[in-house]
Amino acid sequence: MSIIEKAALTAVNGDEAVSSTPWYSTSMGRGLLAIAVFVALLLLWTAYVRVAKLSPLVLPTPYAVWQSFVENTLNGQLPAHSLTTLSEIVLGFLLGSVLGIVLGVVTAQSELMRAMLGPYILASQAMPKLALAPIMVVWMGFGIAPKVVIAALICFFPLLENTIIGLTSTSPHQLELFRALSATGFQTFIKLRVPSALPVIFAGLRVAVTLAVVGAVVGEYVGANKGLGALVIVTQGSFDTPLMFAIFVYLTVIGIVLYKLMQMLESTFFAWRTIKRGD
Repeated sequence: MSIIEKAALTAVNGDEAVSSTPWYSTSMGRGLLAIAVFVALLLLWTAYVRVAKLSPLVLPTPYAVWQSFVENTLNGQLPAHSLTTLSEIVLGFLLGSVLGIVLGVVTAQSELMRAMLGPYILASQAMPKLALAPIMVVWMGFGIAPKVVIAALICFFPLLENTIIGLTSTSPHQLELFRALSATGFQTFIKLRVPSALPVIFAGLRVAVTLAVVGAVVGEYVGANKGLGALVIVTQGSFDTPLMFAIFVYLTVIGIVLYKLMQMLESTFFAWRTIKRGD
């Protein structure tokens, strides 16, 4: 087969591969599909409320939720409470992540440490952290501290577990290569174990940042006069169901944005590492 024939065959196969790609596999296709599903769910929601003749106290229509969302955003109520909740989420996430990663590094370096701390770490994780919220309020009062601690406790274990798994699952062949090159323990840790563990640690960060939202809101449920969780309790008492749903929208958006930010941080970090290696 001549070069021209091979090139023509390659071009045809390439065109066939492109044309055979499903439309929903493209980024635009996925976006359009997500929007279509969202609109369909809103229509089904509205139809169900209308057909079942449900009271707005039980289940408001999406339009009623939107009205409450806009009204309480413009009057500043939802943004003000969101800032309080967001500060608790960020502080709890940072505290829990730092403690989880540091303790994970220490534990992963020593079989003795894993044997000593393993049962206590498991016991601390088996205990439901959300059930600790009332005692945290008793100990620390109704300020920001108990919410940050609850969020940190929930974030702690995913980072601890992922750090240990990442640092202890390095390829034995790579470790043997580093030994053959007479690398020190510190060099092996910095240049091999940490880079190998980073994808797993970032996965733990993505999970932890969404769990921090849960921890902060639950802490506000138990005892707070500010924050979206506290506002949910207020709306429950006043039977303002549309506002309650608007709060859920705010919390969902906060969780999604924080998750996407962690994804962007991960992508930026690994892109920077790739460029640096290329240099």
